[in-house]
Amino acid sequence: MPRTAQITRLKPGKRTDIRRENESLIRRAAEKVFAEAGFGGATMQLIADLAGLPKANLHYYFPTKEALYRRVVQDIFEIWLNAAACFDNAKGPVDGIGAYIDAKMEISRRHPDGSKVWASEVMHGAPVIQDYLETTLRDWTDGRIAVIQTWIDSGKMAPVNPRHLLYMLWATTQHYADFGHQIETLNDGGPLTDQQWREAKESVKAVILRGIGAG
Repeated sequence: MPRTAQITRLKPGKRTDIRRENESLIRRAAEKVFAEAGFGGATMQLIADLAGLPKANLHYYFPTKEALYRRVVQDIFEIWLNAAACFDNAKGPVDGIGAYIDAKMEISRRHPDGSKVWASEVMHGAPVIQDYLETTLRDWTDGRIAVIQTWIDSGKMAPVNPRHLLYMLWATTQHYADFGHQIETLNDGGPLTDQQWREAKESVKAVILRGIGAG
């Protein structure tokens, strides 16, 4: 049974909102269970217990554990996609990459379980979402590489390999979620404060942007 306390249920408003509320409860509970137990160790019963719903409700909204798992993975990826929108209208790397670092680290702060689910899946060879990596993630990555290459070609940053720059950005920002327990242990056993998060973001931006000749 996950260590996290039972998901707090929201008070439903209109009847038409009940479905949305139940789906949200299930997805948040699933995110926590998958993060702690992995796909293999998670069960629909564990998720139902954490959500405070009958197991039959889970199967009504998500017929299989794999369908629910893929939805959790899709949720965190869509959040990451929204964060990357800052690339599209940025004038250069200071604005684009700086805003991306801010957004990704805030996601690590607000959605650590989703990041852990993604990391665990990939470290195990992506047995469930390999098709997702080969399509959606690849297309997204190629698009961001093109933007970074444009900045390089226009002399706004050093001629680094855009792909490896992205890998570095992911590794650094997602570290704060995937290794949150380690960070808390080294922080006298407590989570980072608002001030510490601001300092972390500024430190990461300073190192990355100066390293690519844009800071």
